[in-house]
Amino acid sequence: MNLGHMDRYAKSLMKEAGHKIRISFFKQIDIDSKADANDLVTNIDREVEQFFISRIQRDFPEHKILGEEGFGDDIQTLDGVIWMLDPIDGTMNFVHQKRNFAISLGIYVDGVGMLGYIYDVMREDFYSAAKGEGAYLNDERLPQLEITPLEQAVIGISASWIAPNRFVDNEKMIELVQRCRGTRSYGSAAIELAYVAAGRIDAYISMRLSPWDIAGGMVIAQEVGAVTTNMKGQAPHLLGQEPFIVARPGLHHDILTNYIRLKE
Repeated sequence: MNLGHMDRYAKSLMKEAGHKIRISFFKQIDIDSKADANDLVTNIDREVEQFFISRIQRDFPEHKILGEEGFGDDIQTLDGVIWMLDPIDGTMNFVHQKRNFAISLGIYVDGVGMLGYIYDVMREDFYSAAKGEGAYLNDERLPQLEITPLEQAVIGISASWIAPNRFVDNEKMIELVQRCRGTRSYGSAAIELAYVAAGRIDAYISMRLSPWDIAGGMVIAQEVGAVTTNMKGQAPHLLGQEPFIVARPGLHHDILTNYIRLKE
């Protein structure tokens, strides 16, 4: 397996897909909702995923694809090479704002993240990483993350986890929000992961993410020293939805130990 070739191929594919998304604003965008009325999908999500799949199946027929819109393979194990793809992460932002969304792609080999990419399409910011080779933003190497105490940290978290909910003790989350320096919510897990890796925010917390949301960003974040786990401190299993946290070292342990209380 030639990872260098796959890396160049994936970057080219991402850039081409980004161009397709940008020009899509000049044509009809059809909007549907999934099981949740706020979980939007558009014809562009579907077209971009099918574009990736047609190319990958043509050029890497032995590889498997896990895509958000369901056009890829039925993945039951992490054996072999799997491309984990979200064609537009942040579809609500795509529909309402025409910005703050990204293409997210992670390439895993027997469950190990080897290549990761996040393409902030409208800003043309391209985050990438290869395992053991550092992480990059637009070809500039990202520095290793330093330890930041909670009082100086900006945390990415949705307001829905501060309100009473069925996932987590919201009173502890309120305490977390009150103690940290500030909070942000960008509406795209991929962008929040990229921002942690780039040092723009210090942690990101979500109670319900899928493999394609985090697969690319985890490779990038880990290369700069960020810690990525579920809320039990375990590596995400990448075969279904689960809670997720990524944070600077030290800060990750503080948040997980002192502020996360999952409901049974």
